[in-house]
Amino acid sequence: MTELVVRRLDIDLDTPPGRHWAGDAFRTAFFDALSFSFPAGEQLFIDAVRLGAGRLPEAERARLDAEIRGFVGQEATHRRIHERFNAHLERRGLVNGWQRRILHRRRRLEGLDARQWVGVTAATEHLTAVFADWLLSHPAHLAASEPRWQALWLWHASEESEHRSTAFDLYRAIGGNESWRRRLFRIVSLHFAGDLALQVASNLWRDGSWWRPSTWAGCARLLFGRDGLVRECAGPWRRYLDSGFHPSQADGDAAARWLDAHVGLARPVRDVASPG
Repeated sequence: MTELVVRRLDIDLDTPPGRHWAGDAFRTAFFDALSFSFPAGEQLFIDAVRLGAGRLPEAERARLDAEIRGFVGQEATHRRIHERFNAHLERRGLVNGWQRRILHRRRRLEGLDARQWVGVTAATEHLTAVFADWLLSHPAHLAASEPRWQALWLWHASEESEHRSTAFDLYRAIGGNESWRRRLFRIVSLHFAGDLALQVASNLWRDGSWWRPSTWAGCARLLFGRDGLVRECAGPWRRYLDSGFHPSQADGDAAARWLDAHVGLARPVRDVASPG
């Protein structure tokens, strides 16, 4: 069982981010696109894990209860923070098409077995954990960003890495099989990649940066450079399909180090609520 701590991120969320807050047009459009997915996506994960927890045998429920509550608390905090960030983006004229697609797919899950909800969540959590590990290992990709938004993304990445096993363990505990685990992962990966590409394209178009050569030079650096996202994450992405895979096999040291080094910035809620 993993002890998951709910934290409050202490940054200025009221002042809007700059137009290209991440350092260039493509990088900003990419991170803004991901942020657009989080409120609806995190709520789906919360509901899926709660639904799955209701199917646990009594002994398993006692073993996983604290971890599940920590997972729900972390994801709910991510949802609220990104809702506030996304409000700035929408006031700037960006349109969140990804959220509509998530809500549409959520409706298709209604009435299905809890294992499918949790399997979709476990698959998506692997994608976010792989991205989180990459970002934490290559913080230079956010070095030119505004410090408060750099903190937001590294905090979020650290907690995604920290709770990477929760939905996976729950899926197995409620009887999810390996064939469906891999099948759902392929489906989720396809949808995620397509939705991300569509939202990035929309952001660039509305920002007026679509036709600029510098935009696509930034794309090449972020995705296909020497330490680019696609080059670095293809192997970790593929490991989910291995028969002996478990999320805990990944190295979460970078996340733990960031959280330990920034405890004053991302304080545990119990500390925030305590006197002094």
